[in-house]
Amino acid sequence: MEREITLHVPSRPTSPALPRIYACPHGRLVNPPPPIYSQLSPKSQPNTRQTQNYKTEAKDKTALSFPCHFLQLFPTKILLPLNDQEADRRADSPDADVPGGTPLRTHPPAALLSSVADLARSVLTFKAKRFACNRRNAAETIRSVANLLLFLEEVPIPPAPLGGGGGGSLSLALSELHLALRKLRFLLEDCTRDGARAWMLMKSERVAGQLRASARAMATALDVLPMEDVGVPVEAREVAGLFVRQARKVSLEVDVDDRTAVSDLKSILSSFECGIVPERSRLERVLDYVGVRSWTDCHKEIRFLDAELGFEFLSVEKREVEILSSLMGLMCYCRCVLFEVVDIESNRQSNEEHAIKVLDHVNPDDLRCPISLELMVDPVTTVTGHTYDRASIVKWFRAGNFTCPKTGEMLASTELVPNAAIRRLIELYCSENGIPFAESARKHRDITRTVLAGSVAAEGAMKMLVSYLAFRLEVGTSVERNRAAYEIRLLAKASIFNRSCLVEAGAIPHLLKLLTSRDSSIQENAIAALLNLSKHSKSKAIIVENGGLVLVVEVLKYGHKVEARQHAAAALFYLASIEEYRKLIGEIPETIAVLVEMVKNGTSRGKKNALVAIFGLLMHHGNHRRVLASGAVPVLVQQLKSSDREDFINDCLAVLSSIAEKSEGTLAILRANGLYIITGILNSSTSRVGREHCVTLLLALCINGGAEVVSNLVKSSSLMQSLYSLLSEGTSRASKKASALIRLLQDFSERRSCSSLPAIFQQEQFVHAW
Repeated sequence: MEREITLHVPSRPTSPALPRIYACPHGRLVNPPPPIYSQLSPKSQPNTRQTQNYKTEAKDKTALSFPCHFLQLFPTKILLPLNDQEADRRADSPDADVPGGTPLRTHPPAALLSSVADLARSVLTFKAKRFACNRRNAAETIRSVANLLLFLEEVPIPPAPLGGGGGGSLSLALSELHLALRKLRFLLEDCTRDGARAWMLMKSERVAGQLRASARAMATALDVLPMEDVGVPVEAREVAGLFVRQARKVSLEVDVDDRTAVSDLKSILSSFECGIVPERSRLERVLDYVGVRSWTDCHKEIRFLDAELGFEFLSVEKREVEILSSLMGLMCYCRCVLFEVVDIESNRQSNEEHAIKVLDHVNPDDLRCPISLELMVDPVTTVTGHTYDRASIVKWFRAGNFTCPKTGEMLASTELVPNAAIRRLIELYCSENGIPFAESARKHRDITRTVLAGSVAAEGAMKMLVSYLAFRLEVGTSVERNRAAYEIRLLAKASIFNRSCLVEAGAIPHLLKLLTSRDSSIQENAIAALLNLSKHSKSKAIIVENGGLVLVVEVLKYGHKVEARQHAAAALFYLASIEEYRKLIGEIPETIAVLVEMVKNGTSRGKKNALVAIFGLLMHHGNHRRVLASGAVPVLVQQLKSSDREDFINDCLAVLSSIAEKSEGTLAILRANGLYIITGILNSSTSRVGREHCVTLLLALCINGGAEVVSNLVKSSSLMQSLYSLLSEGTSRASKKASALIRLLQDFSERRSCSSLPAIFQQEQFVHAW
């Protein structure tokens, strides 16, 4: 069952200068609901034939509130209902805007009324915003809410509880009105949201239906309100009556302009399906209608559609995959073909400013796992809507617990959904505060679903687009080639299908020619595009056959920008996945020496890329000697001493483990005083991966280093405690390594008087660690 990602942590007050939202709630509408009037006296019950109500199941009582810029920074699942039987619920609980975390009807009527009025005012703020569709219907709905607010401001609240069921009727009416307004506000947020404009246009009929449902739900709530018991003035009752009549009378049909735009959009998609290049004027007309008027606007649409596709693939039915894929193909085509100016830099600066504002309203404790109390590395959301670190919640399940750790509620399913929004927020927080974030443990976006285009229209659009870009690379001006390389860079990173199309279109030879450009921007975009394309199985041979190895190494050595040299190092890692190419790369003079220098003095990203490239090259036995000759071991040992990044230390340990397989590598590590540093890391590290690398290294050093190494380890009083802890807490592989090392050390202690090493040295076999 599809679940929506929710940020469920205690809410914090936000700055008055920034509007509040409750980001990406969770759950589903229940339709049809149980009657809400069964609790009322017959006198208070309205005519059920005139009522329509949608009620929600409350799953949680808290939600994290962020400034509205949060949605722009971290795209989340849009919550527009898809059909009458299965509609996504926007509100994780009806009372999320009321303090206390208890059911709405238990709050005093004064608090409820104030909260409902605040919600109505928040709806009125959408009057000045641009809607992608249903503009007339949205304007009509907002005007009706303005009338509702006039009524609410005239409703008196009795100082004492009402008798005869009137108090219950008042609370029930206000709670239902509160829920209806919340759902309306969320719908309006979706309709005005940057990035979702094309999608909302395609769903314009559903939007119109939800606007009708919201208006009638508010009318139903006013029917329940005991106006006589409360003492509502006659004038205010007339306003309420007018609101109810208009809400039930208004049709709110889809705008004619919307229908025309949808027809044009479907015609364009049909052209892609038939392999016909769509008219530029029609493309421009549709994009202008929904408000997509720049490269950045188009890029936001693509990012949103990609995120929406990710959520859709988590569902069982996957009913929207085809149309979402088609729209994404269309937007990729339009971004490259229609917009000449790439205004990504100004957009990035704006996003950074928004990000700082978001962080100002985040409590760091809210980013910690409720189980481990540590910053989450891979946050996931359970069916109750609470977010935990994956490792902690999985361990909780494996221990036989099938309840929510926070609420104690029995879980209907142990399904876990990655919470991309909060993960990006954690990364942003770590980046701003200089806190290392374990990139190696982080779950990157899974693009295995992109092996296929997703729809015939998306396939047609992409094939047309890559032909256009390949032509620009071949005969375009310098500016056009740079632009084409940048677009290829983005497309190849996003999709496996895109990579396949680009390789077949012959983009690689043209990109290789750009590596020798004197323009730093062209060179960087070209090497970044080749890096992303090198992940495709067929691309490696094409790169090598066209002399790409030497060109990539030249960029590694003499690239105009640091970023270009970093991309070159990463590209070598992927090229080194082929045994023959590992040998060729290693034979190119100074390649490994340059990589080692990047590990020593490069940026954080450069160090990472250089390390993985060296690791890949070490898989060819002939490169071990070259790595040792380049002075890699002292550099790696020094990095272990000076670095405070856990993920980087783990990578260094992995490379040293590979080097230690041979006796020459062991000797180099011992000469660099690596034994004591590795032992210290094993005793102090909290990383399971790092501890496993350490015990693998120590075992290899003992096997290849002889009695002197073993005798030094035996003297370490804390080593045995660390090894025994790995037996129970480490992975199965780490446990086996620790067990072997413990036996070796114990056997040496028993044979201390012997001059030769025990036979176990010859029996132990080293296994690659990575």
